[in-house]
Amino acid sequence: MDDKKLRDLLEYIARGLVNDPEAVKVESSIEDNTVHLKLSVSSEDIGRVIGKQGRVANSIRHLLRAAASREGMQVVMDVVEPE
Repeated sequence: MDDKKLRDLLEYIARGLVNDPEAVKVESSIEDNTVHLKLSVSSEDIGRVIGKQGRVANSIRHLLRAAASREGMQVVMDVVEPE
């Protein structure tokens, strides 16, 4: 699985959670065997993506790790402030 598929999966999940799906942006980079994903959503939707005590964000990370591990890769996902 390449970074495009992981990026598309994260974007699909995030768009389903937020009120403003057009504001969802995902940046990816690959370093060694690890895909680094940065998720940016509108400032009103950050709470929806992170969830109480980070539970939603952790659930998204688990899904991404499961998808990446099938291909022998690792993934790191961060929620960043919108630009």
